[in-house]
Amino acid sequence: MKPDPDFNAYHQLLAENYEDFNYGKSLSAFFMRKSHQLIEAPFTSKNYFERILEIGAGSGQHLRYVRHQFREYVMTDQSTAMLEQAKSNYPSSLRERITICSSDAYKLRFDSESFDRLIATHVLEHLYYPHQVLREWDRVVRSGGVLSIVLPCDPGLLWRLGRMLGPRSQAHQKGISYDYWMAREHVNPFNNLKVFIEYYFERVETLWYPSRIPSMDTNLFYICNVHK
Repeated sequence: MKPDPDFNAYHQLLAENYEDFNYGKSLSAFFMRKSHQLIEAPFTSKNYFERILEIGAGSGQHLRYVRHQFREYVMTDQSTAMLEQAKSNYPSSLRERITICSSDAYKLRFDSESFDRLIATHVLEHLYYPHQVLREWDRVVRSGGVLSIVLPCDPGLLWRLGRMLGPRSQAHQKGISYDYWMAREHVNPFNNLKVFIEYYFERVETLWYPSRIPSMDTNLFYICNVHK
């Protein structure tokens, strides 16, 4: 039996290539950017959320799509390498209102009902015990607040096709065993996550993209804003 590939080496390679893989010039990068844009579509500059918490912020790409007003935006991730990149990915004019810190998505370091909006894009599929994670995320959001979640429609047909057309070959060129790491990273199938979200929350505004037909096989993303 083969030994496991080096986890730390993989994450180092991922951090070094994250921007290019996910937000470069490829077709898959276009769709990734689109998912960030669509979760923000319901909000305009007329909306105000005092405190925002982003879970799994990575290199901080999402902030550039936020259009509403806020007092403080807190970016969290478990990867310190990714958070270092995030420090250079927002305008200097926002420096006084941005907080960047490491935090465990399973056990957040924040008080209950201390945020007005929580954002998690392409995060929940990576986390074991997602039903418990959702409860923890809900804990830190005030009544009247919003939980904004983007999920890939993995293992839907269109998602699997998209992988074959872009990210997989990019990863192989960098020496990353793409299929192996996706099997380890995407531990939750989308259809199960959708069940959890719709079971726990009553007010869920959803958008499917790109087909808008509510089917895992004809879409890349499931985008939802949960209103408490």
